[in-house]
Amino acid sequence: MTQQQKASRSLAGIAGILAAGTLVSKVFGLLRQQVIAAAFGLGPAADAFNYAYTIPGFLLVLLGGINGPFYSAVVSVLAKRKQEEAAPLVETITTLVGGILLVVTVFLVIWAPSLIDLFAPGLKVPGKELVRAIAIVQLQIMAPMAVLAGLIGIGFGVLNAANQFWLPSISPLFSSITVIVGIAAVAVKLKSNISKPEYAMLGGIVLAASVLAGAFLQWIVQLVAQAKAKMGGLKLRFDFRHPGVGEVMKIMLPATFSSGMLQINLYTDLFFASLIPYTGVAAALANAGLLVQTPLGIISNVILVPLLPIFARLAAPENWNELKVRIRQGLLLSAFTMLPLGALMVTLAVPIVRVVYERGAFKGTDSLLVSSLLVANGIGMFVYLGRDVLVRVFYALGDGTTPFRISTINIFLNAILDYLFLQPFGAPGLVLATVGVNCCSVLMLLFVLNRRLNGLPLWEWSLPILGLTVSSMVAGTGSFVTLKLLQKVLGVNGLLIQLLQLIVSGLVGLGIFAAIAARLELPEVNAFIFRMRQRFLPK
Repeated sequence: MTQQQKASRSLAGIAGILAAGTLVSKVFGLLRQQVIAAAFGLGPAADAFNYAYTIPGFLLVLLGGINGPFYSAVVSVLAKRKQEEAAPLVETITTLVGGILLVVTVFLVIWAPSLIDLFAPGLKVPGKELVRAIAIVQLQIMAPMAVLAGLIGIGFGVLNAANQFWLPSISPLFSSITVIVGIAAVAVKLKSNISKPEYAMLGGIVLAASVLAGAFLQWIVQLVAQAKAKMGGLKLRFDFRHPGVGEVMKIMLPATFSSGMLQINLYTDLFFASLIPYTGVAAALANAGLLVQTPLGIISNVILVPLLPIFARLAAPENWNELKVRIRQGLLLSAFTMLPLGALMVTLAVPIVRVVYERGAFKGTDSLLVSSLLVANGIGMFVYLGRDVLVRVFYALGDGTTPFRISTINIFLNAILDYLFLQPFGAPGLVLATVGVNCCSVLMLLFVLNRRLNGLPLWEWSLPILGLTVSSMVAGTGSFVTLKLLQKVLGVNGLLIQLLQLIVSGLVGLGIFAAIAARLELPEVNAFIFRMRQRFLPK
């Protein structure tokens, strides 16, 4: 076996580990959201949590994410050094970053009321005082997640540099399990009293404390594995003049700033969500978003992980013709997977939400709000993944500036569209604004790539995507008709009946899409299906 084949096998193995870990983490993340919905519905505790979690959650994604700037900086620096140099460097970086983020934690605790008012001014109006009060307490409880986020991100990088991929990819499930256990511990007490203000506050405190405990457990698990790998432990070091520290910070600081710009759209959406006069919009946005992000995260790994190294190998001008073929492949696979899935999200939104969430404190009226947001999310699933494909092409070309500039423009565009869409569409308008921003991102990225790569066959690419779009619309219609027929025969009540209707309607839609898509005879799709059959079907 050649070195290239070994490297290819190694990359495939790592991609498989990451995909499996992502699947496990996403499933437990969805289960966690189901438990939260069952315990609190879209009431004050859940709504407040989504405002309070904005900053800690942002830091956890930004600093503690497996593709975040801390992870990238640590991996890139440790990969160039001997293992015996790793522990002192990691402990020094941990001391420095932990100290900085400890100051951030103190700031969050002291200024929690002002920060909640800044990001959610609509909570100061009469009728939302309880949501505001709970959100302030929750933010103060979760403030230490600022420190934990940085330590988790460093741990991700250290473990991956030590060739440990499974634990980092599944470690988020420890957080999910802790939240589930925490809520379960007080579920009986909250069950019949959650509408009372004092119990809503208690539930909000338990939720925030469980999230904090989950992040702490995630870090501890990583720290133990890190110490066993002799890559540093819980020891303070103040050797800030170590050359490796400068290398890490040189990568970490600009990458953190760039990645942080992408999260500002979330603040914008929550700012306008707080202005909607009824309670529950922030919680509903989170519930609907998770239903989309769960399959999207899994499928994006399957598509993007194998393509990233290919894009990088084809970045030289003499390989641009092949690069264009691969870009088309990425976009067509995005369309092939996301368009039918989005169509099913649109047409089957109500039964999906009812089956996943409607139990406990989560009532039928909550399902209607979340399903309306799920419809809006489903419309934009293709452009969401398509944008990620194009951004990776720019990174492969060594250009991180263009995606950053486009993201900056889109921050202002998102705020404008939120303002314009809120009045006519209500809460779904916030999601539609995001869909509009993603559409503009795809168009701008394609425009720049068209000039950068001396022309792209955009018309040729658009025809098969249009064919897949029509196929998805027909499939969605077939699912909707099937659902209505089943509801007429079986009724609409009962979890098993709803689940049966959902499965049958979904399979009918996917069958229709597969039959029509097969007639298009797209080589990229055929190759993708063949690869999936080889991987998952027995020989």
